[in-house]
Amino acid sequence: MPAHPMKLVTIICEALAHAAVTRLLREVGAHGWTVFEVQGVGAHGERTGEMAELGNIQVEVIVPAAVCDRLMERLEKDYFPKYGMVAYEADIRVRRPGKF
Repeated sequence: MPAHPMKLVTIICEALAHAAVTRLLREVGAHGWTVFEVQGVGAHGERTGEMAELGNIQVEVIVPAAVCDRLMERLEKDYFPKYGMVAYEADIRVRRPGKF
């Protein structure tokens, strides 16, 4: 079975942005995603995750390149100014492209 090129987008943000980010994913055409509770240290100090609503989440979504472009543009324009958030993309290859 051949592999098909896709994009893996990772969004790390404050848990407060969870509903807004998942709404955006639907709007841009993502079909599914995975959300993790995460903790770490960054420019704004340490986020321990002791209180879930004040913690961070990591959202991972696999999408075609066109959806990735729409998603990243909207994140930068509409979400970066409002939330503590970083996002990055990576080129990947999948074996079941119909899932995405």
